[in-house]
Amino acid sequence: MSKAAPIAVYHVQLDDDGSPAEHCSYYRLPPPDTPYILRFKVIAGSLASNQGILWTNYPPKGKPFKRNEFYEHRFAGTEPECDVMITGAGVYEYYVEHSPYTQDESVVWTRSKTGFFVVDPQLKLRSRDGSTGALSLPLEGLVIESVVPKWMGKLSEWKPHLETISKSGYNMIHFVPLQYRGISNSPYSIFDQLRFDPNLFEEKDQDKSEEDQRAIVADAISEIEIKYGALSLTDIVWNHTACNSVWLWDHPESGYNLHNSPHLIPAFELDTALLKFSAKIADPSTPFVSDIKTEQELAVIMTELRKTVFNDIKLWEFYVVNVLFSVEEFKEAIKANAAYARDLFDQSALQRMSLKDRAATLAEAALTGVGTHGHRHHKKITTSVALSFMSALLNVDFTNSKGFSLESACEEYETVLNEVNINFYKAYDKDVDTIVTNIESRVKYIRLDEHGPKLGPVTEENPLVETYFTRLPLNERTREHPPGSLAVVNNGWIWNADPLQDFAGPGSHAYLRREVIIWGDCVKLRYGKGPEDVPWLWERMKEYTIQSARLFHGFRIDNCHSTPIHLAQYLLDAAREVRPNLYVVAELFTGSEEMDIRFVSRLGINSLIREAMQAWDPRELSRLIHRHGVKPVGCMDRASLCEDVPWTGPDGKTVPSRVMPLVGSHPHALFMDCTHDNETPNQKRRAEDTLSNAGLVCMASCAIGSVKGYDELYPTLLNLVTEKRHYVTYKDPMNVGICSVKAKLNKLHTEMALQGFEEAHVHHENEYIIVHRQQPTTLKGYILIAHTSFYDNPKKGDIIPIKLRDTGAKVVMSVGLEVTSRTVEKSEKFLQGLPCKLVQLEQPMISRHRDAQGAYTQVDIPDRFPGGSIILLETTVDSKIPANIEELVKTIPDSVLSSLQWVELNIVLYRCDGEEQDLTPGNGVYNIPNHGSLVYCGLEGYVSVLKSIIETNDLGHPFCAHLRDGHWALDYVCDRIKRHLDLFPALSGLHEWYRDRMDAIKLLPNYLVPRYFALAIMTAYEAARKRAYALMTPLIQNGDYFTRSLSLTALQVYSFVDSASLHPTKKMPCLAAGLPHFTYRHMRTWGRDVFISLRGILLVTGQYQAAKEHILAFASSLKHGMIPNLLDSLRFPRYNSRDSVWWFFQSVQDYCTLVPNGEDILKESFARRFPDGQTFVDYTSEEAYSKSVTLEDILTEILVAHANGIHYREWNAGTRLDEQMSDKGFQVDVDLDFNNGFITGGSVYNCGTWMDKMGESVKAGTKGVPATPRDGADVEIIGLLKSSLRWVIDLHKRNKFSLSEIQIKETRFKGVLRSARTLTIVEWNDLIQQNFEKYFYVPEDPVQDPEYVIRSELVNRRGMYKDTYGSITPFADYQLRPNFPVAMCVAPELFNKTHALKALELAKDALLGPLGMRTLDPNDWAYRPNYDNQNDSDDRMIAKGWNYHQGPEWLWCTGYFFRAYLIFKVQCEPEKAKDTVFQLHRLMLPHKAQLETSPWAGLAELTNLNGAICMDACQSQAWSSSTLLDLLYDIEKLRQDGHLKH
Repeated sequence: MSKAAPIAVYHVQLDDDGSPAEHCSYYRLPPPDTPYILRFKVIAGSLASNQGILWTNYPPKGKPFKRNEFYEHRFAGTEPECDVMITGAGVYEYYVEHSPYTQDESVVWTRSKTGFFVVDPQLKLRSRDGSTGALSLPLEGLVIESVVPKWMGKLSEWKPHLETISKSGYNMIHFVPLQYRGISNSPYSIFDQLRFDPNLFEEKDQDKSEEDQRAIVADAISEIEIKYGALSLTDIVWNHTACNSVWLWDHPESGYNLHNSPHLIPAFELDTALLKFSAKIADPSTPFVSDIKTEQELAVIMTELRKTVFNDIKLWEFYVVNVLFSVEEFKEAIKANAAYARDLFDQSALQRMSLKDRAATLAEAALTGVGTHGHRHHKKITTSVALSFMSALLNVDFTNSKGFSLESACEEYETVLNEVNINFYKAYDKDVDTIVTNIESRVKYIRLDEHGPKLGPVTEENPLVETYFTRLPLNERTREHPPGSLAVVNNGWIWNADPLQDFAGPGSHAYLRREVIIWGDCVKLRYGKGPEDVPWLWERMKEYTIQSARLFHGFRIDNCHSTPIHLAQYLLDAAREVRPNLYVVAELFTGSEEMDIRFVSRLGINSLIREAMQAWDPRELSRLIHRHGVKPVGCMDRASLCEDVPWTGPDGKTVPSRVMPLVGSHPHALFMDCTHDNETPNQKRRAEDTLSNAGLVCMASCAIGSVKGYDELYPTLLNLVTEKRHYVTYKDPMNVGICSVKAKLNKLHTEMALQGFEEAHVHHENEYIIVHRQQPTTLKGYILIAHTSFYDNPKKGDIIPIKLRDTGAKVVMSVGLEVTSRTVEKSEKFLQGLPCKLVQLEQPMISRHRDAQGAYTQVDIPDRFPGGSIILLETTVDSKIPANIEELVKTIPDSVLSSLQWVELNIVLYRCDGEEQDLTPGNGVYNIPNHGSLVYCGLEGYVSVLKSIIETNDLGHPFCAHLRDGHWALDYVCDRIKRHLDLFPALSGLHEWYRDRMDAIKLLPNYLVPRYFALAIMTAYEAARKRAYALMTPLIQNGDYFTRSLSLTALQVYSFVDSASLHPTKKMPCLAAGLPHFTYRHMRTWGRDVFISLRGILLVTGQYQAAKEHILAFASSLKHGMIPNLLDSLRFPRYNSRDSVWWFFQSVQDYCTLVPNGEDILKESFARRFPDGQTFVDYTSEEAYSKSVTLEDILTEILVAHANGIHYREWNAGTRLDEQMSDKGFQVDVDLDFNNGFITGGSVYNCGTWMDKMGESVKAGTKGVPATPRDGADVEIIGLLKSSLRWVIDLHKRNKFSLSEIQIKETRFKGVLRSARTLTIVEWNDLIQQNFEKYFYVPEDPVQDPEYVIRSELVNRRGMYKDTYGSITPFADYQLRPNFPVAMCVAPELFNKTHALKALELAKDALLGPLGMRTLDPNDWAYRPNYDNQNDSDDRMIAKGWNYHQGPEWLWCTGYFFRAYLIFKVQCEPEKAKDTVFQLHRLMLPHKAQLETSPWAGLAELTNLNGAICMDACQSQAWSSSTLLDLLYDIEKLRQDGHLKH
């Protein structure tokens, strides 16, 4: 039993608010021959993920489509998504709503922008011989021929033409309108939309009813499908009707007339005047030449036109205010003592104004009728406002007749009105210039231009220019309509018009300015805003549309760019009700792909007509072929990123699925070799190009088409209006013109579409265009070599031999077109083509060769190969290439990776150059010529480059070129793994898999190597990632993509190198602080970094053994009560940090808490590196590791040592240990302050916490000077200490830890001798608890300062926690830094929760950057946010990167800030826990973006100002990822504890 094919899932990634991503407003989806899923996804933390709902008008199963009825789909899951099952064709919309979210004190709107998806129709094609059932035809397989029915004769005469069309391989026939034509006889000027052309019917059927005639046409169209295996398509004409359509008599409101569109009145008066002027020209008694032959004769006419026409009709009156009338109204109002407002204008301001400003003020307040035309003098001044204006201007009271001169007031008012009119007269003058220019240009075209119609003498029937209006007759039926209703405007088109603007509407002056190229036989229809505006017209056109949809499989929307979108939507919805799988094509002249997509996405246009005849040379034709119908050979688009995963349906059943990411679609093309509107090759190029042009179009991977007569070589474009001859019927039609070859090409085009030949390569070389279509799975293909004939080129021309790498070829045809005459014998009855014949040419020479790059086939063009000739080759790849190459490289058995552990997976996926060189000297990362070195040796290195290539299908990328040039990268992949086999034999299975796949890829033609190399790499990459997840905790396995990807950063930093370990003599994998700077030798493993990172990197991910090894290794290194900052494999560890030991202590606590039976580690016994814990011994000494202790002993020793005080000088102090540090800096001092329980230490000479930048610049005077010594009691250390004490108390209560009190010897603190004492752990814990807020909190209200230990004069910020207490430089205590959230996370009990939350809000505003936390308050005098370690200036603040921790934004601090924010938000506002989690996910969006886009696939150590990349930073830092993994763990814990239900 065959395995069921997986259900297809098309994945759409939405933007933050659920809007379509950029350039993705429209998706084209395949016909649902088998139902599939459309999946919408948003990122957790995006606005749309906040209780997001996707609304779409795609109807559920069993419900009809209604455009305005939307259905709800809720986003759900860790990666919020929702699925829509697609079962039917059509055009659909979607948008997203989400809960309001306040950002920067403003509410983000809850509704997204609208997106659109169009599902292709299912076109079922019957076999021509009836031997098989209906075949589902993709749009790319359509081959359409346009025919003009009036040239086919009666329906009964169509048979021979249909047989020819069928034999020629056309599977769809495009009929220009079959409806009853108007007076012009143009098929597009329809007299009656509901009746068919009477000439289609036999005489006996002429008088039959409309219904009977419709049935006759239906039978004829049906027979085309059944008998000839072709579908049918018709033009649908919505924009206009014939000027003699009788139904306009009853419904003139259906047009733009002078009653419903009074803005057209001036255009009508001008049009009437032009007709009158034309009659004057035609009158032989006038001095004008009516048969215009020269531009001089035209100039005389235009001079007279300008002089008389506009003056005769006083056109300016439509522009200006009637001054005399307005003044008279003003005068009469004063005489009538009319009331007016006295305070409408500021008298003093008016009197200070210039006349121009006064006129503008009056116009703004009182002028009506602006913005459109209407009746004469439709612009008017509101008299009452004019009274107010003039009263203020003249400072008079018009109700007191004695206080002013009426005549003077009227004169002043007239002056202002004349000024108001100045701009209107200017607009009039400009429009007159435009009108005259447009009239002159039109007359030149229709009477003088070489390519124009040359209409001849001006007559009454043939006026100087076409009339813009149809004047309906006045008769009994029309008499009842309002005046002006019978003058209706004609339709036309405008160059470069905005297709969304109604050029006959009130906002347009196109008809007045004579900008419309008019169709005098067509009345433009006026639909208004909806059916309620013109109900009769909408209903009629709906009936016409439905009638057409019942008959035809598709529509070609005529004049689509001028069709109101809301109208087309309404009518297409009606059509799809009766024919759901309607195929819709259109011709758009928008000049913009963005505008094309607007129409396509809203109307569900399946194909846009594109014309090969628009190409002016071979280069342009090759561009059109590539643009409209080519997916590149070896394509590496996002389909390469498909993923096979199970899908669970609504019924709960799980089935296989294949998820494919979608990118925004371009409009699909119907690529025509020639349309019924195009001039023929004989007119535009050479007749011989008919064959080469047709062959090239047939090779395009899109719908293609032609026009009847093209294959027969009609010499010229036929006039749809005047041409009366019929198509000729041939005895042997397949021997006419290029029909026999076209039939083979058309059939090949359809076969290639059905068989998935979706990729192609287009090559242009001089007069030649070569197209290679290929099936990406079988690698079979066809090559068409076309010698174009744009000009006379009877010779072979220049083309180099064609080389086909690892590809065989055989000739299908080699044929040319010989045109024997350029003229056609005139026939009064039939349309004839040019005399011609197809010539079988010598076949190309095909030979096999070999060069340095391997075997290839060479194709040499024969010597006789004139322009217009074509060669068709069938290609196959060499037989040695596996037939299932795609399946081979995309399949990786589980056994290949199932035995790999973390260390092996690190090798497979990562390893930067330093690590690789360290373990395999001389072998580092791969270098791509003209691109640079990869960041990793493993798969992530390749993927970082391939992702962007796949995203944009960038086959021109240097990496693709490199892969085509040779197999070096393939060899590297295999050889690298082989080098690691001695140490890691578990990699042998992967090595074999690589070798087999790479060997197979090497057999491919070089142009396919990039695609299949990418597929192999991506397959191995995904498999390795899945294996890594399998080794992790459920949090990771069930997490979203961000969680899983973040977890993999743990793999990056945990690896095996030769020069670093957790033991001086044993090789062990260990953590790197960051990549690429901290990767090997003594700089790899840092105590502080390890234990800040250990919880997230190793515990949250489930790497308990690795965590244990690190804990015990560092525990074994304890010396002076400290663990090393630099481990150096415990050879020469360095003890110069005060905080590392407390991070270590916290990590042991985390291990015991998170790991099953974790507390057992406390009793774990191990040998100490330094037996007495004080004295340095060489690691080779027998004393090293000579004493065993337990982890409990080590923790006890840490507490005892710190309680008693720690004072030592670093071993090996001096320049060999640290060349930057001053001598005093090597002294380490730590004491316990008995007053508050705080550990305090450090000095101005060293920097014992993570802010450890030591000055290096002699020039700037900072060498040996720490930038941030942070001496005193550091807030995070106090928090870590408190956490440790609390934990030890708990362990002691449960008999898990012996220590309960510490004997403190006599000590000296700040010069004061202190006597010995006993300190219990509980006392120490309580001492800190009692004093923390008192010593560290800075209250918001200064009045409260006495309650705290504060020096008020040093306070810069309030409502914060100090960074340190007791610093030698007191102001440093009060610097706002991001360290206090650490204490909040590990010891939240120390904080007043209200204080804590406000302090966090302050830090959020002041310190939180896009990715990291600013390490210093931006208001601080020392704030310098941009780190540059190469800076060699004398600026002390930044030289040699002295500002490392003085403003640059560190990412690891962000994780702790987020965790603290979560803790105290939930404590203070538990009901908002879910909102808080959402807010934190939202704040992590930049981290998700960096993780996704960084070639390091990690989070950087730090950034500069506002997230700017810092080039000196590690680009993947362990603790940056770790603290966010900690946060995700905390969130999941909250969820499990039930805090996120509300």
